[in-house]
Amino acid sequence: MARKRKKRVSDKEIARRNIKKKKIDSDFVSNLKFMCIVGAAFVLAGFASLQMYLSSQPPIKNLEQFKPNIVTKFYSADGEVIKTFTAYTFSKVELKDVPEELKEAIIATEDKNFYKHSGYDVFGLVRSSVQNVLAGRVVQGASTITQQLARILFLSNEKTFTRKIKELVIAARIEKTISKDQILEMYLNNVYLGSGAYGVEGAARIYFNKHIKDCTLPELALIAGLPQAPSVYSPYNNLDLAVKRRNQVLTRMYKMRYITKDEYQKAKEAKVVLNDMPQFYTTNKAPYFCDYVMNELQKLGFDETEIIHGGYKIITTLDSKAQIAANEAVVRDLKNWGLSGDAKQAAVFSFDPTNGKILAYVGGKDYTKSQYDRVTQAVRPPGSAFKPFVYAAALEKGISPNDFVEDMPITIGGWSPHNYGNKYRGKIPVYSALMVSSNVAAARVIQEVGVRSVIQIARVLGIETPLEYDYTIALGSNGVKLFEFTRAYGAFANGGYVVQPYGIERVETSRGKVVYKASKTKITHQLSMRTAAEMTAMLRTVITNGTGAAANIGKPAAGKTGTTDDNKDAYFVGYTPNIVTGVWVGSDDNTVMSRAIQGGTVPAIIWKDVMKVATEPYGKLEFNYPEVVLEPFKLNTANIKIIKDGEEDEKTEENSDDNGEKKELNPQDVLNSVKSTINQTVSQPVQNTPDRITPVPAQKTIPVQQRPAPSPIPMAVPESLH
Repeated sequence: MARKRKKRVSDKEIARRNIKKKKIDSDFVSNLKFMCIVGAAFVLAGFASLQMYLSSQPPIKNLEQFKPNIVTKFYSADGEVIKTFTAYTFSKVELKDVPEELKEAIIATEDKNFYKHSGYDVFGLVRSSVQNVLAGRVVQGASTITQQLARILFLSNEKTFTRKIKELVIAARIEKTISKDQILEMYLNNVYLGSGAYGVEGAARIYFNKHIKDCTLPELALIAGLPQAPSVYSPYNNLDLAVKRRNQVLTRMYKMRYITKDEYQKAKEAKVVLNDMPQFYTTNKAPYFCDYVMNELQKLGFDETEIIHGGYKIITTLDSKAQIAANEAVVRDLKNWGLSGDAKQAAVFSFDPTNGKILAYVGGKDYTKSQYDRVTQAVRPPGSAFKPFVYAAALEKGISPNDFVEDMPITIGGWSPHNYGNKYRGKIPVYSALMVSSNVAAARVIQEVGVRSVIQIARVLGIETPLEYDYTIALGSNGVKLFEFTRAYGAFANGGYVVQPYGIERVETSRGKVVYKASKTKITHQLSMRTAAEMTAMLRTVITNGTGAAANIGKPAAGKTGTTDDNKDAYFVGYTPNIVTGVWVGSDDNTVMSRAIQGGTVPAIIWKDVMKVATEPYGKLEFNYPEVVLEPFKLNTANIKIIKDGEEDEKTEENSDDNGEKKELNPQDVLNSVKSTINQTVSQPVQNTPDRITPVPAQKTIPVQQRPAPSPIPMAVPESLH
């Protein structure tokens, strides 16, 4: 009985609590509704007040005669102006001469209510705000064409509430001053459309070499899609994105019934035919570098229009003298060696390995004909210039520059590399093998240390391009980017540190306020000091006695030549204690160059011309490394054999390197290094597949002679990095 009473009491208590909870919930919902209503009332009142305020704004005097001043400039580190953006590079076109399709495309894309609003679109602003909140990021803008014109003519692109209010006020005043057609005409003549084009007439000239009135519907749609992100959608920078954006414009035009379904389908399928001789209206002494800087600024949060019209002073890391030397060397040396025609190209990338500052940057020989950046975009095989990473992996495992390696034919699976001219030298020191660029010796070394070790070394030193797990990478069969490749060589120059190159030192407003200042660049220690010192000693012999003699600048320097078997690509990458420079020469269309064009010719000569100027402030600075002794070795010319198809030709000849240049092996005047005993390389079995050589697990044979581990060299940070 007591239990039943207790249960009834409990039931009553539960019911009482439920009633109380429902009341609380009801009160909460009522309060929430009230707050929403009050909030909405405040918002509507705010919009009403704003609209009343904007409608009361006076016209702008002399607006039709307004011409903006020159704005943002890029400066080199030594104070030279290397690029000037002008907000009013004017090739005026009257509205009556602008095709109706372009006006419709611009309105459909940028501001569909242009002829209905008073310079600002309140409903569009609310709609875009809701979309952005739901997406958690900015996915839709709300600036009308009039607001964009206000920003172009009078304001910066800073993303602040104050600037947005000013934009609305000026837009309202513009609407009070001139007609809608005049606003549209002014916008079409002033908007930046990428690749140095200001206004639609300029864009038509640059992209299609036509007047705007002669452009086709798909061409007009492409131009209309550019204002949102001019560099991103520029067909010179990314044709696929430009076409995708063009088709979005065409879709909007079709939905707004500006074009028929048939016109829409034909325009979407149209091929883009670009002008192969674009004209640029901006002064630009380092165009490829400035494109790189623009990309870096966008990563920092600046948008392109803000950069161009913001009136900024952008101080870069560039050395103007080294840049001029690089520009001139590329044009002059290619011409001197008969590499004419648009396809024959060269690229130069130079940076300071102690702090990461980019000093010279040339992405091609003529920016007006090709904006394709061969420093950061082209992936080309480096040939023998990749061998230092093979030898660095070997040094990290304890192999000494003075150990001996067999310079004789070898077959690894189905791969049988050959030396230049089928010439072989017998047993030679490791440093000599690199100096004369022996292919078979490099193959034996990668077989000894393993492909994985070489790839790991390349990766940690900054080569991000995918590398095949294949023994042939020892000879540079895998494509790389010049930017990454040169960065990786920097670790040999500075004690094993990988330094991230950068191009922007600081950004100032027109009033001198610093809005960005570069912090210390990213530096990681990836290679032992001993390995960096030994690699530098070995690579110095390449310039003093080996394949890179043409790069000798009369100062302490190290480097490596590279030429692909098919003579389509040639490299020279080298360094002094303070500057690393990489040079690539080749054909954009992948055609064969003359056999005279090798890493030791044109690339080495360009490298020398650039480095003579770039290193001038440093004098004959020595590498800050422990002494490395390369033990004297004199090659007996009687041991040199010409071997073809497995047969030996007893004919001997004067020694020459694997690029065909005759050199006397005389390391007496080369740097001096650590004693160690002789070691022979060993083999690993591989499995051959039709398309590539794939290594399989193997049992190593024991080296014939065991040598003691080299004495450790104390680790230290180079003076330059203190």
